[in-house]
Amino acid sequence: MGKDKEYITTSSLDDLIEKAGGCAVVDGGFATQLEKHGASINDPLWSALCLINEPHLIKTVHLEYLEAGADILVSSSYQATIPGFLSRGLSIENAESLLEKSVKVAVEARDKFWDAVKNVPGHSYNRALVAASVGSYGAYLADGSEYSGNYGPDVNLEKLKDFHRRRLQVLVEAGPDLIAFETIPNKLEAQACVELLEEENMEIPSWICFSSVDGENAPSGESFKECLHVINKSNKVKAVGINCAPPHFIESLICKFKELTEKAIVVYPNSGEVWDGRAKRWLPSKCFGEENFELFATRWRDSGAKLIGGCCRTTPSTIRAISETFKERT
Repeated sequence: MGKDKEYITTSSLDDLIEKAGGCAVVDGGFATQLEKHGASINDPLWSALCLINEPHLIKTVHLEYLEAGADILVSSSYQATIPGFLSRGLSIENAESLLEKSVKVAVEARDKFWDAVKNVPGHSYNRALVAASVGSYGAYLADGSEYSGNYGPDVNLEKLKDFHRRRLQVLVEAGPDLIAFETIPNKLEAQACVELLEEENMEIPSWICFSSVDGENAPSGESFKECLHVINKSNKVKAVGINCAPPHFIESLICKFKELTEKAIVVYPNSGEVWDGRAKRWLPSKCFGEENFELFATRWRDSGAKLIGGCCRTTPSTIRAISETFKERT
């Protein structure tokens, strides 16, 4: 990494959490909002397809989440990988340029929004941080395996590190404030992320989020005690938690994580709908609705989460409700 690049200090994440009253707000579902603006993302690249075709929509969605009160923007790179872009006939140079664009569009949106509000008397916004999203290997496969952790016998630690390494390097060089490893399904990939951060000597803070399909364990069936033991050894991972799991799992998982780690806890569940990875469609939730998301978010904050947002099928209205509820109580 270039020595002349100015990186955010670790304390800046802590500062943001403090300025936000002890719990910062992460943004919400990205693909959901892109589709509302007319984007067609039924594709193995998913929302990353818009990096090629409609980057202006990505910036629009970032701005909508900032206006809703998000303190952290997550970049549109979850499904953006070099192999994925190469499979579409793009060159390595073009693929890396699109990864870089995912961060730069988010930074541009953040800076535009902050310039517009920072001198407005009485505004209630914090200067947001940008987290570069690093989706799991299963997200690249686009076969639902990020919700099972079943990568097969040919996928080992070195293969996972090789898969993530160049993408991570390019994303960090683009200048985000944070790294967000998302929807990690097993201990092996968590270990790969931790080792990569050390090997590449990454100087910006990161979080690692797992999913869960049973509310007790990682999707692979491995215990979170096993998974967090690997992460707790790293001083480069500053937060750990859960994303894209049903909301009714979250409170008990926060309590479990508090027993297993001293790192900050980040949670951004989905709306409660269930993604059918093979059929490529959402199945409706029978026990949860977006209208009471902020009530649960308050309980998650009171249980000890320091970063809270939404994942698939949540919207700017979800994030606005969380942000406004938190501000009422600070």
